[in-house]
Amino acid sequence: MKKVFSALSVATLSLSLVLAGCGTTQEAPQGQAGEGAGGETPAATARVGMVTDVGGVNDNSFNQSAWEGLQALRTELNLPEANVNYLQSTSDADYVPNLNQFVKDNWDLTWGIGFLMGDHLKKVADENPNAKLAIIDAEVDAPNVASVLFKEHEGAFLAGVVAAKMSQSKKVGFVGGVEIPVIKRFELGFEAGVKAVDPEVQVIKIYTGFFDKPDEGKSAAAQIYGQGADIIFHAAGQTGDGVFNEGKDRKSKGENVWVIGVDKDQSLTFGDDITLTSMVKRVDEAVLRVSKDAIDGNFPGGSIVWLGLAEDGVGLAETSSKNVPEDVLALVEEYKQKIVSGEINVPAE
Repeated sequence: MKKVFSALSVATLSLSLVLAGCGTTQEAPQGQAGEGAGGETPAATARVGMVTDVGGVNDNSFNQSAWEGLQALRTELNLPEANVNYLQSTSDADYVPNLNQFVKDNWDLTWGIGFLMGDHLKKVADENPNAKLAIIDAEVDAPNVASVLFKEHEGAFLAGVVAAKMSQSKKVGFVGGVEIPVIKRFELGFEAGVKAVDPEVQVIKIYTGFFDKPDEGKSAAAQIYGQGADIIFHAAGQTGDGVFNEGKDRKSKGENVWVIGVDKDQSLTFGDDITLTSMVKRVDEAVLRVSKDAIDGNFPGGSIVWLGLAEDGVGLAETSSKNVPEDVLALVEEYKQKIVSGEINVPAE
């Protein structure tokens, strides 16, 4: 049975703030790791690799955030550029070969990014018990795997509060990628936040079935905006780029529509003119801290790390004040405190 942590050595992971073969974009360097799966690894020789899901490392979402976490690790520990690397997956057939490329070459820690990689990473972990692996957004029950999950529903609730307060049409939308537990948490939390503020606001929901197809996101957004919604929250990885594209097209024609971003502060990518706010997941910080713990000999293998509002693992982007009025942000803070205190229990399934 896995140990469950609300935060990773709370002091260590107090999130203040605020990728075989044809699937690769870079080749994993050869050579020996520090001390492998043993104790502390000399920081100067540490090597940490990452395998993306099909959305790719430049998905403007959680893969990109994870890679930014590893880049921050390289900077902080002054590692050679070759000691931090990723392999990119173009389909699920790439997951095991990509993971094995790092593991077989004795990298100190190998990350799998995304729920869809769970079973594949479990297989690699079982076949390589001396390897250290970690995964974002999935639980893998193995003593050599650290599982990091986020309470997306809690952060999405706050996005729902903003949407309900600022919708002029009383219709808002949600665009999901693949309908899996992590994305359902986004959906359910968002709808709960909307309804908590105004039960009369309609939530129109569409799942595209993809995390890597912006055209599908654009089509879904067009359907939702076409039904009268003026704000759309997406949890669809790179597919969500299409939601922003549709919103921008409509905005340029004079429609007063908005998009709520996900995972990262997407206003930095798509602009303040279309991004109402973003529900951020501190994937970068989680990847940085777990990686440092592994290097320091404190790898939380066999544990689940849950990060929510109380741990500052999720929340709204700091740039929210650019488009969200102070009174709405004050209401968001009230709801946040009620969730943290347990007064409000946000549905996750």
